[in-house]
Amino acid sequence: MKKTKHLFKTKGCNIPFTSVMMVSFVLMGCNDQSTQPTKPAIPEVGVYTVKEEILPLTVDLPARTASYRVSQVRPQVDGILEKRLFTEGSDVKKDQPLYQIDKKPYETQVAKAQAAYDNVKKLAARYKSLRATNAISQQEYDDVVSRLDQAKADLNQAKINLGYTQVLSPISGKISRSFVSEGALVSSGQSQPLATITQLDPIYVDITQPITNQLKLKSLIQQGVVTDSEDKMDVTLFLEDGSQYPYTGTLSFSEVQVEPSTGSVTLRAKFPNPQHQLLPGMYTKARIMQGTQEKAIVVPQQAITFDARGKSITYIVDQQQVLQARDVEILKPQGNGWIIKQGLQAGDRIMTEGHHRAKPGVKVNAVPANNISLKTTLE
Repeated sequence: MKKTKHLFKTKGCNIPFTSVMMVSFVLMGCNDQSTQPTKPAIPEVGVYTVKEEILPLTVDLPARTASYRVSQVRPQVDGILEKRLFTEGSDVKKDQPLYQIDKKPYETQVAKAQAAYDNVKKLAARYKSLRATNAISQQEYDDVVSRLDQAKADLNQAKINLGYTQVLSPISGKISRSFVSEGALVSSGQSQPLATITQLDPIYVDITQPITNQLKLKSLIQQGVVTDSEDKMDVTLFLEDGSQYPYTGTLSFSEVQVEPSTGSVTLRAKFPNPQHQLLPGMYTKARIMQGTQEKAIVVPQQAITFDARGKSITYIVDQQQVLQARDVEILKPQGNGWIIKQGLQAGDRIMTEGHHRAKPGVKVNAVPANNISLKTTLE
């Protein structure tokens, strides 16, 4: 019996049926492999391991410089101002001569007072011998002694007034321009000062602190979260250009009354100012050391997110490598991180990288985060 070979006929060629079947099986196998589901890759996230540390708590507050001491130079006697003895705008020392008032009238007064004193002194000596012989009464002798005391007082006052003709600097500091010119008539009762002297070293810095800040700090101290540092309230100063002032100040006192319009109190700090870099009236920023948190937890800012209601949330990788969301309470910002009041503990691994790759409840591959440089002190 003659076998029949089955052929697929196409235009221009004949293909055996068995060959077609074999190709079909191969293609079906390829399709089966391509349709098998692939296992999803475990997302990789960067984590920061939480740790406890001793942390100084600081607060930045607006401040303004103020003169440590200001003194007005005023004449103590009347007369013609003969000469100015200082350079305007220069530094002067205490008791340095600043002006010379015409002294000739006062030299004459001293001479008259001296002559009167000498005459009464001689008279008192003669009366003393007369009293010894009872030639005069005790009352007469006492009157002469009283006149002698008065003459001595008049002489001393005349000498003092003569000394006042040279106007001395009451304090050390930087002197202003002269408000009167040579040849002007000055008097002890005039309203206008001759000049003004400002002591610049040291210098005060008046700091404005909201009363709410003080109340919050006291609450944290009472709760034991913060250790008070009242005995060492160091102050760091930053100038308007952002640069840090090279000297550290100390807190002198705090006002006991709250300003009703601002709800704040004024703190006063004292700073060394040897180069006179600070001048009265400058606006600055003061950083005050308020206390110390013994077991503080500070996390990078990128580890915290906020929902629509403003609630702070972080994502923790648990022991099963599963990402979990956790609510945390922030105490305050510090450096480039957040101080956590509650919600985290040492050893927790929190996600700082890969938020777009993983969601809560998903298993993740946690690796140490890159580029985490946590600064817990401000600069």
